[in-house]
Amino acid sequence: QVQPVESGGGLVQPGGSLRLSCSASGVSLDYYAIGWFRQAPGKEREGEVVACITFNDGRPNYADSVTGRFTISRDKPKNTVYLQMNNLRPEDTAVYYCATAFPGGRYCPSSENEYSRWGQGTQVTVSS
Repeated sequence: QVQPVESGGGLVQPGGSLRLSCSASGVSLDYYAIGWFRQAPGKEREGEVVACITFNDGRPNYADSVTGRFTISRDKPKNTVYLQMNNLRPEDTAVYYCATAFPGGRYCPSSENEYSRWGQGTQVTVSS
């Protein structure tokens, strides 16, 4: 079974950028959808994706709160999905989780209920 692994979190000042990575070894992500979710300090994990993508054809979807600032993409040879986060705000501070949904379908699902495999999370802190 696929097991996603996140990396790339860290501390950044407001207005800065970070790129998160989600990779999986041993299993091709071709027939999966990959979603990024987040959990802010003291809050439950958001039930809707921050961003998601169908790995096979690269069709993305974004939450309104990140549209225009975040970009999700995938690298097929590396079997990896990236979340490029620009113009970061303090309210983006959270643990970011990568998750997979199978099959990927024509559009990536927005709800966490559609995702079955989760990574361990990576911390993103936006602070001056």
